[in-house]
Amino acid sequence: MTPSPQKVLNHLNHAVVLTDEQCRVVYLSPSAEAMFGISRRRAHQLNLADMPVGDGEIFGAYLQKTLDSGRPFTHREMVIVLPVQGTTVTVDCTVTLVVEELPYLLIEMSQVDRIMRIAREEQLINQHQATREVVRGLAHEIKNPLGGIRGAAQLLARELESDEQREFTDIVIAEVDRLQSLINRMLGPNRRPQLEKQNILEVLSHVMRLLEVETQGAIQFIKDYDPSIPDFDMDRDQMVQALLNIIRNAWEAKGEGCVITVRTRAMRRFTIGYTLHRLVLCLDIIDNGPGIPEDLIEQIFYPMVTGRSEGTGLGLPIAQSLISQHGGLIECESQPGSTQFTIYLPLEREASHGTTK
Repeated sequence: MTPSPQKVLNHLNHAVVLTDEQCRVVYLSPSAEAMFGISRRRAHQLNLADMPVGDGEIFGAYLQKTLDSGRPFTHREMVIVLPVQGTTVTVDCTVTLVVEELPYLLIEMSQVDRIMRIAREEQLINQHQATREVVRGLAHEIKNPLGGIRGAAQLLARELESDEQREFTDIVIAEVDRLQSLINRMLGPNRRPQLEKQNILEVLSHVMRLLEVETQGAIQFIKDYDPSIPDFDMDRDQMVQALLNIIRNAWEAKGEGCVITVRTRAMRRFTIGYTLHRLVLCLDIIDNGPGIPEDLIEQIFYPMVTGRSEGTGLGLPIAQSLISQHGGLIECESQPGSTQFTIYLPLEREASHGTTK
């Protein structure tokens, strides 16, 4: 038996909305109910004409074009502000005029936030791997001659009789050691993680205690934890180092008056890059600092990139490397007054690639 049109509509992943000529909602598909966060019964009070879109216009302007011309339009990656929740989503949107006794507008929306995020994450993962390979190759080429320079300076120091002259060879040796230390830090961790079951909330508490001592209690922490997150395999020392690097970076950017929100959530059937995991930890670290300049935001995980004159530009790349060794990823969003680092870590891995639900 052929399924009814209503049943077909109920199983569509795309959000389908039907409005009258005043842009008042007369029908919402189940997917549209989920996206707008409103039931079909309450949706009859909803008018889409005043719904803001990301380019500073209102959605009604697009709907009116179709009403006036009778021609459908499609807008890719349209950012809309959901009228009930007030949050933004990115959609591919198509509007078509349907004329029965009265004109109606058929609106189809396909949410593309997740697809865009997956593509961005995969680019970030590939970028990180490519950067590590370049740094490793460059470090190898630099460390060899540095070893020769240090050895030559030590031999020369033995031949010199004057302490004043040996002072110069000591300077050479000290600077070579400094450069070798810098290169080792650029390379990041030099061992594989030693994985043991750990509790992420206990690790976070330890990191906060360390930073409270270091800053003499100058950081105000706001904790928003999901207590149901299970223990999972991690290298405790490496995880502490990664978290210290991120939170210390926030403190150094803001200084006095620094407020940091630490939020944990568990996410089911979630992708990191193109790999699907049964369960993922989403750990947000949000600060109230000045924000990261737009010209640096895409480069902050490269070594030696920093917005502070006294910064080394190594803390965030090392944190990314440590999290990457755990199969995870760090992302960043920033605007003046709020910078959010999000750490994704697999709690249960599912060997699967490709599109997600």
